[in-house]
Amino acid sequence: MSKTGTGIRLFFSYVVLVILAISVLYPTIWILVSSFRPGGAIYSPTFFPSRWTSEHYSSLFTDKSFVFGRWYWNTLKISIFTMLFGTMSTTMVAYVLSRFRFKGRKVALSTLLILGMFPNFMALISIFLLLYQFDLLNTHLALIIVYSCGSPVLSTFIVKGYFDTIPRSLEESARIDGASHLTVFSKIMLPLAKPILTYMAVTTFVGPWVDFILARLVLRSREQWTVAVGLWDLATNFRTANFTMFAAGCVLVALPITVVYLLLQRFIVEGLTSGASKG
Repeated sequence: MSKTGTGIRLFFSYVVLVILAISVLYPTIWILVSSFRPGGAIYSPTFFPSRWTSEHYSSLFTDKSFVFGRWYWNTLKISIFTMLFGTMSTTMVAYVLSRFRFKGRKVALSTLLILGMFPNFMALISIFLLLYQFDLLNTHLALIIVYSCGSPVLSTFIVKGYFDTIPRSLEESARIDGASHLTVFSKIMLPLAKPILTYMAVTTFVGPWVDFILARLVLRSREQWTVAVGLWDLATNFRTANFTMFAAGCVLVALPITVVYLLLQRFIVEGLTSGASKG
């Protein structure tokens, strides 16, 4: 290809990248700026406010008509426990499917693949009825169970692909030295799988942190709500609608996720690319 053709392709590539960057950054900056805008209206004649204020951030925790601090704690608790149980269960399922050969293994892989093809909300009615039968509605335990049990369905193939890249000679040498399956798993496989475990932990944490549909279905009382449900009520309730306070809440929700992704970016990218390299 001539230099002219290469230059044209490069130019259009940069144009597309700039358009994508603007599409992503503009809403983010708009929400951030709106959180410092006086008043509660969503409309403003100027992009940047004439006067900057941080009163919306303090109002989220001091206004007695909201319990944002409680919602924040509820979401953090659900996300942390889901991250622990979901990562643990997904890792064990992926390790078994990667390293062991047993009757029904292909059926299990096919079942996980088929289940992953269907949207999660298709099971909402059945999940609701099951939780109702076990008297788990309006509890955080219900969300933790559903999120943790759904994690292997979504992520097993990625983790399994990473385990497939680890040479079997390492565990064979350990077995010769008398190591058990548990020792091989905990002392050899887990340390080598740090990138994919980091990726799994972050993605499993983010899911419950931003989920709205299931939390809105299960949690009934205001004190049990998560941040997503509380912010939805803040923006849609005609008596308490305050869009600038809603923007401040969105910033506080996005802040920990952004920090985690920036700190663990190298492990996340390495785990994702390595896990996707082999099926």
